Amino acid sequence: MMRIVSGDLDDPRVVRLLNIHVTTARAETARDSAHALDIDALRSPDIRFWAAWNTDELLAVGALRQLSAELGEVKSMHTAHAARRLGAGSAMLRHIIDAAANMGLSRLALETGSWDYFIPARAFYKRHGFVECPPFGDYVADPNSVFMTLALNQAKSD
Repeated sequence: MMRIVSGDLDDPRVVRLLNIHVTTARAETARDSAHALDIDALRSPDIRFWAAWNTDELLAVGALRQLSAELGEVKSMHTAHAARRLGAGSAMLRHIIDAAANMGLSRLALETGSWDYFIPARAFYKRHGFVECPPFGDYVADPNSVFMTLALNQAKSD
């Protein structure tokens, strides 16, 4: 049975999955266009981080950065290869959406890559109601990035 809990950034399994996420994201986009957060950045007080587990098997990780009183950013979403297409990523994203709504945020946004490697990620977010938008927060227009947003009053968590 899957459970989502606050992530332990010192757990070697979490560190390993996050390192795969960062290394892969940076390898699959242009230099200076990869915005994946490393472990130290995830320790920021404006970030909440979770891990999805099945007993002692790490399935997925995800984070929520609060950018303002209204806006949150989905960060560090990554599903372990063996857990893909089993619902762990969707469960994590629904958890982040629910957490953002419970914090009183009205909108979530995210940045992902524009390269072919990121096509499945963009399709995943679209299935969950995200639509493309202009850059947000400190981001600037970049042909290597796709920006997406979700109005939380329209979000469906089922």
